Amino acid sequence: MKKKVIVVGAGVGGMTAAIQLQQQGYQVDLYDKNKKPGGKMNQIKEDGYTFDIGPTIVMMPEVYQDVFRQAGRNSDDYIPMTPIEPMLNLYFAKEEPLQFSSDLTKLTKTLEGISEADAQGYYKFLADIYQRYLIAKDNFLSRSYRKPWDFYNPKSLMQGLRLKTFSNAYASISKYVKDERLRKSLAFQTLYIGISPYQGPSLYNIIPMIELFYGVQFIKGGMYTLVNGMDRLFKELGGTTHYGSEVSEITFADQQATGIKVDGKQETADYVICNADFPYAMKNLIPNEKDRGKYTDKKIDKMEYSCSCFVMYLGLDKKYPDSAVHSIYFADDFKKNIADIFENHIFPADPSFYIYLPTVMDQSLAPEGHEGMYILVPVPDTENFNQWDAEDIAKYKAMILDKIKTKTDFKDIEDHIVFERENTPRDFETKYNAYRGATFGLKPTLMQSNYYRPHNKFKYAERLYFCGSSTHPGAGVPIVMQSANLAVKELLRDDQPNETVTR
Repeated sequence: MKKKVIVVGAGVGGMTAAIQLQQQGYQVDLYDKNKKPGGKMNQIKEDGYTFDIGPTIVMMPEVYQDVFRQAGRNSDDYIPMTPIEPMLNLYFAKEEPLQFSSDLTKLTKTLEGISEADAQGYYKFLADIYQRYLIAKDNFLSRSYRKPWDFYNPKSLMQGLRLKTFSNAYASISKYVKDERLRKSLAFQTLYIGISPYQGPSLYNIIPMIELFYGVQFIKGGMYTLVNGMDRLFKELGGTTHYGSEVSEITFADQQATGIKVDGKQETADYVICNADFPYAMKNLIPNEKDRGKYTDKKIDKMEYSCSCFVMYLGLDKKYPDSAVHSIYFADDFKKNIADIFENHIFPADPSFYIYLPTVMDQSLAPEGHEGMYILVPVPDTENFNQWDAEDIAKYKAMILDKIKTKTDFKDIEDHIVFERENTPRDFETKYNAYRGATFGLKPTLMQSNYYRPHNKFKYAERLYFCGSSTHPGAGVPIVMQSANLAVKELLRDDQPNETVTR
C-alpha cells in the first residue's frame, strides 16, 4: 500500500514537492484554501485581459524545466519559453536610460558607452560574484540542515568565509563601478527578495549576475502557465487535489505529525509537507505553542520580515510602440525611496516602480490592439504600514499614474484605462496567507539565512517538513522550488534511510 503524503498549500513550492513525491510512488493529496492553485503566483482573467498577480520574471529556467524533465516529460509541452531581449530597460531621474542584454557584445557596448574603466570593473564584479555563486550553490543552496554540525563544521565555515557576505550589496558593487546608474542597476535586485540593497548581504548580488549569465525568459501565456502545467502534470501522475479546502490545523501525536484538520474533518497521513508561509503556519496551523519548539508567538513577532508590494493591473485600449517587457523607473532619490520603505515605514514619497508588459510577447493576454500593464511598487509590510482603505488606495494610484505620465512614454495612460484592479499588502496577507503581507516572507538577513532560516525538516516533530519563501534557502521562484527539492530530500531520507537520495 502506498504511503500517503499531505501537502498543505498549492503554491509553486507545494506543487513542486507534490509532483516529485507522486513520481516517487507516494499517494499525494494537495490542499489549498483557494479555488485555484498557485498561491501568490496566481492570475486575473477578466474582460479579455490576463494578468499574473505575483512573480513575472523567469530566471534560472532550467529549474522550472527540471520539474517536468524529472517526471519524464518534455517541458516545452507544458511551459514553452522564449528569451526576452533586451532583458531589461532602466530609467533614471536625470541620466540617460540603460538597456541591458545578456548578449555579451551588446552588454559590452553599453558598458563602454559609459566608460572603459566601469566596463572593466563591471566584468570584475561579475567574475567575483559568479565565483561566490558557485560556492553558495554547491555548499548552501543545495543542502538542508538538521543539526548544528551540518553548518558548524570546518568545511562549511571555510566556504562561508569565502562568500564574503559581511558588506551590503550596494557597498560591494561600489568597489567595482563608479557610475551611479550601474550601481543601481546591480543593487536594486535585492528588492526581488524583499530586502534593502543598503542592508542586504552582498551575496544577493548573485541575482543580477544570474539574469545576465543565464538570461530572462518569457513563458507563453504568462507565469500562470507554469501553475497550469504543474497542476496538469500532478494529476497525470495520479495526484489528488483539494482546492477550495482550507486547512485549519496540522495535527500531532507523540511529537509526530499525523495529518491535518480541514473542513472540520481529520485527514491522516504518513507525512506532511507545509508550503504555507512558515510564520503563518506556526501561529495558525500549529496553535499549541508546545508543538512548535522555539517558534513561539513571541519569537515569530520578533523575526524580521521583507517588504511588501502594491500592484496595479491596468487594461489599456491602446498599443504603445517600442515598449519593453520589463522596465524599472528609479526614484529621483533612490536612497530615500529605500529608507521610506525599510526605515520610515511609509508609502514612498517618490517611489521607484516596475512596469511589466507581457502583451509585448503575447498579444493573447489582451484584446487585439490593447495592452495589459502590471505596475509594482515596493512598500512596507502591514505591521509597519497598514493604510490600505479605499481612499488610501485611490490616492496611491493617482500618485503612481502621475509618476508614469511624468517619467515614462505612457503620457496619456489615464485616457486609455478600460480595466483596473490592484493588490495591496493586506490582500497578500488575507488571500495568500503572507504573514504581515510580507510578499517575500522572512527578510534574508545574515541571521535569517542558511542554518538560521527555518529548516526544511521541522526540528520539533517528526514527519513534518516545510518549503516556501520563509524557509531555507529563501525567496524567489527558483529558490522556492529548490526549497521544495530539499523538503522532499529530507522526507525521503527519513522514509528510505537505506536508499541513496540524489535529488
